[in-house]
Amino acid sequence: MKSIFKIALTGALICLISFQASAQASKYKCMLQMSNYMGEGAYIVVSLLNAKGEYEKTLYVMGDDKKWYTSLKEWHKFHSKKPSDDISAKTGASVTGGDRSMTTIEIDDSKINAGYKLRFESAVEDQKYYVTDLEIPLTTEGLADKTEGKGYIRYVRLNKI
Repeated sequence: MKSIFKIALTGALICLISFQASAQASKYKCMLQMSNYMGEGAYIVVSLLNAKGEYEKTLYVMGDDKKWYTSLKEWHKFHSKKPSDDISAKTGASVTGGDRSMTTIEIDDSKINAGYKLRFESAVEDQKYYVTDLEIPLTTEGLADKTEGKGYIRYVRLNKI
């Protein structure tokens, strides 16, 4: 009887440890440098995309006036289908040309080296919209590299904290 109890307790502990290991997340300092463009502040959304390239989660939004969220067209389609009550906790000011932004984002450790990526989508009032200003593969190497943008973002660098 004692051995069955020990086996059951050991199994429960292993399950608990496995669950905790899979549910851990790490924080990353995200340094974003904007290119020198003329115009209004850019609205930028940082999204987690799964291995199929589908939106899974909003990690951060730069720009807190919700009326401009429609300018981030692809993300807005996802967000309007799955509105998040905690989006206001993930927002900050928009970023203008030449500026630098420092934010902290949290990434679930189970997404690293599992085919996921971060997408930085950007839009500026009365200017071009970049659905993929830049993407960072969630790999050990991808998170360590400086990634160049294609639009309003000059580059992004992530550092684990």
